[in-house]
Amino acid sequence: MTLPEFKGEQFEKGLKVRKEVLGDVHVSASLAAADDLTAPLQKLVTEWCWGEVWTRPGLDRKTRSFLNLAMLTALNRPHEIKLHVRGALNNGVTEEEIVEVILQAAIYCGVPAALDSMRVVAEMIRQVRSEKAAESG
Repeated sequence: MTLPEFKGEQFEKGLKVRKEVLGDVHVSASLAAADDLTAPLQKLVTEWCWGEVWTRPGLDRKTRSFLNLAMLTALNRPHEIKLHVRGALNNGVTEEEIVEVILQAAIYCGVPAALDSMRVVAEMIRQVRSEKAAESG
């Protein structure tokens, strides 16, 4: 299998949004690590998730972040929660609002899923706080 080319209008549109939300470091590392097995999924996610859905005008990025945190909690996907906590903060969601999303999800999705999400949320908020302190200090 050969690597798909990471180019094209839809890919570039998605790459821009993906980097703005998740951060250039994470996205660049994900793409650099892509191989013949994982590259097709990276291309698909960048073009369709980020380039098609995240750029639609019907919801702002903050609302999309709220929804992602709730849905990822419902699906019990801590790895993806980790990525989307940073994205939510970049999209203007406050730490308090993130905690409220997880509490709301606990009632409707289950406490075990919410506990996993809250552990990841706390870890990521502490990491982002530390990074910001290092940048300003």
